[in-house]
Amino acid sequence: MSLLGRDPSDAAQTRLRKASQRLESRVRDILAELGEDPRREGLLKTPGRVAKSLRELTRGYAADVDATINGALFTESYNEMVLVRDITFYSLCEHHLLPFFGRAHVAYIPDRRIVGLSKIPKLVDIFARRLQVQERLTLQIANTLKQKLKPKGVAVVLEARHLCMEMRGAESTLSPATTSCMLGLFQKDARTREEFLDLVKSRPV
Repeated sequence: MSLLGRDPSDAAQTRLRKASQRLESRVRDILAELGEDPRREGLLKTPGRVAKSLRELTRGYAADVDATINGALFTESYNEMVLVRDITFYSLCEHHLLPFFGRAHVAYIPDRRIVGLSKIPKLVDIFARRLQVQERLTLQIANTLKQKLKPKGVAVVLEARHLCMEMRGAESTLSPATTSCMLGLFQKDARTREEFLDLVKSRPV
């Protein structure tokens, strides 16, 4: 307990509970505006479920990038490409709050510093679990690795399907979007960039 007799974590839980209650109230209003009856059996627990799912889908806001990365940085003489391919991610389009999802391919060339391989998918997830656009998500992953590792180069490619495009608007199904960010050697050296892209296109392990 704190000196005031209250555990700070209790206060945080209280804030979260009140925020969830406000979310639930707004979901009930939305259901009513759509012409539904929020009191009918099938919808009674929907506001709570939606509030919980939105918290989970946007958990990246509460994640600490420094805490995730800093404890897994190591000095190593390895100076060839490190690639983690086919990282599955799920995100919400900030324009329509509809999902977009796909695969991320992330590579870097170390300069005496490497990061634990498992941290790369975690980094992707931290930024994906926010309201996003694919372009910004790509840049955030690349720039964070550049800042934390100070490598010779970073490359990120994201391939994703957007339900805001497939379910509404253009209704263009099976039309994935691809975004990329090339920094350092991946931007300056064509052979390095081509090696990365060839590895991304190769058959899965």
